[in-house]
Amino acid sequence: MLDHDTDSYYKISRAFVDGQPSGNLTRDHILDNITLYWLTGTGASAARSYWEGGRAQALAAGQPPPQVSIPVGYTTFPGEIFRAPRSWVEQGYPTLTYFHEAAKGGHFAAWEEPGLFSEEIRAAFNSLR
Repeated sequence: MLDHDTDSYYKISRAFVDGQPSGNLTRDHILDNITLYWLTGTGASAARSYWEGGRAQALAAGQPPPQVSIPVGYTTFPGEIFRAPRSWVEQGYPTLTYFHEAAKGGHFAAWEEPGLFSEEIRAAFNSLR
C-alpha cells in the first residue's frame, strides 16, 4: 500500500512519521488494514485484480472494448493515480448517469474518506431508485 502511488505514500507516511492522518488514514487504521492482509494471507489476491486488468488490456490491444449497457456512476478523486476528464468517461461509458469531481480523497478513497465515498455511491445511483 505504501508503494502503490505517490499520493498514498505521502498520506501513509505522514500518518506514521508526523502523526498527521489524512481523513480516516490514521496510524491505527493503517496498521489494522495491513494486519488484516497479513493474517489472512490475502495481499496477493487483493493485488490480483491489477494483474488481471493489465493482462486483459494486453490481450485486447487493438480491439474495441465490449459495450457497457448498465448505468454508470463515476467519481474522480484529486489524489487518484489517474483522473479521467468527463469527456473521456462519457466516451467510454455511454450510459453514464452520474459524474462528480470530489474535493478530497485518493486511490483508497473508501478508506481515506468513508463518509464522502458512501455519499458518492448514494448520489451516483439515487436516480435508479
